[in-house]
Amino acid sequence: MLRFSSKLMTTTSIAAKQSLRVTGAVPACTRRWYTTEPLPTPGSSSTVDPKIATIVDQIEGLTLLQTSELVSQLKTRLNIQDIAMPVAMPTAGGAGGNAGAAAAEEEKPAEKTEFNVKIEKVDAAAKAKVIREVKNLAGLNLVEAKKFVESVPKVLKESIPKEEAEKLKKALEALGATVIME
Repeated sequence: MLRFSSKLMTTTSIAAKQSLRVTGAVPACTRRWYTTEPLPTPGSSSTVDPKIATIVDQIEGLTLLQTSELVSQLKTRLNIQDIAMPVAMPTAGGAGGNAGAAAAEEEKPAEKTEFNVKIEKVDAAAKAKVIREVKNLAGLNLVEAKKFVESVPKVLKESIPKEEAEKLKKALEALGATVIME
């Protein structure tokens, strides 16, 4: 047993010497590719330009409204245009018979499912009631609701289901407003 362990020890020491020789023979430029250290990410370096650091600190202190105003100013000054997200259009399943069916479907106007509720005019006698209702419906404060009602025709709610739009129309017309669904 003692012999076996000594032989094992000599075998491991030989392997260790060979591995040292191999790593010593590898040039330094290729050894660097085998490193386990993570690559530095942009912006994480400790040497950040002081001008950029002050700009970031100033932006960090802005409110949401100020930030949106900053974005719009940058877009206008740098001539950056808004990009609409592409929408995938459904395609016909095949050619031939399906193409005729698809053409027939295109001729039929699609039934509208979402509507905009627009207040056209308000009777002077019922103005206070309509202001209260607009305040509750749109989640506005009293001053904003009054300005809204005084600046009609204006859209109250956009892209709402047909049932809800009809319900709002009936409620506002009962109070004395002229409402249309677009």
